[in-house]
Amino acid sequence: MATLELKNLRVSLEDGTEIVKGVDLTVSSGEVHAIMGPNGSGKSTLAYAIAGHPAYAITEGQILLDGRDITEAEADERARSGLFLAFQYPHAIPGVTVTNFLRQAINAIRKARNGGVDNPIPVPEFRKELLGQMDRLKVSRELASRYLNEGFSGGEKKRVEILQMAMLRPKIAVLDETDSGLDIDALKVVAGGVRELVGPDMGALVITHYQRILNYIEPDFVHVFVGGTIVEEGGPELAAKLEVSGYEQWETEGVTA
Repeated sequence: MATLELKNLRVSLEDGTEIVKGVDLTVSSGEVHAIMGPNGSGKSTLAYAIAGHPAYAITEGQILLDGRDITEAEADERARSGLFLAFQYPHAIPGVTVTNFLRQAINAIRKARNGGVDNPIPVPEFRKELLGQMDRLKVSRELASRYLNEGFSGGEKKRVEILQMAMLRPKIAVLDETDSGLDIDALKVVAGGVRELVGPDMGALVITHYQRILNYIEPDFVHVFVGGTIVEEGGPELAAKLEVSGYEQWETEGVTA
């Protein structure tokens, strides 16, 4: 069973401004955790810090993956270890096709899990898996030969993010406002892809502002995130409560976003 643990995590920007102010959280395979909070509360900063973005400094606390301290690990090492981040705004990579990107990423993970020895995925196996996942996630096969995210619509970018997750099979997936900009049909496809992948080998941390995506990915745990910290926790009923009442209760208690 895979487990991601955050222990008293504090994160600052390069100018020293503290954004994440002491977070304790454990996400295990088979679980869906939702972090919900207002804009500017530090949700995306938390996601980037977990993934190892160099612009965010961890000033205190630890990040553990399966008990191993990865707090100081580079982003690529974290990815090879089994962490995955789906971006709110996926970047384009001109010159690198979706197919080549995925094959190289899979081979990097296979090498890491094979003691540093190359163990490339056979091309026929890769192609069969890729086309099968593209069809399942309703990703146009034409996108496979295009440069990653270049000229893609918002919905195409998000579906390709979930395609990456399906192909890479991470231990823990962090989804940073993946529902942002999606129409209802694309939302259902993306949510369905996540729901199918969460199981004995993968857990998910879904970061969102609205309950909408949680209508299709029912969380096991909901964490309210305001002012850089978790201020309340509960089950899926808490998400429904937030949809009605919003975050004002915690913001007016002296916790500022």
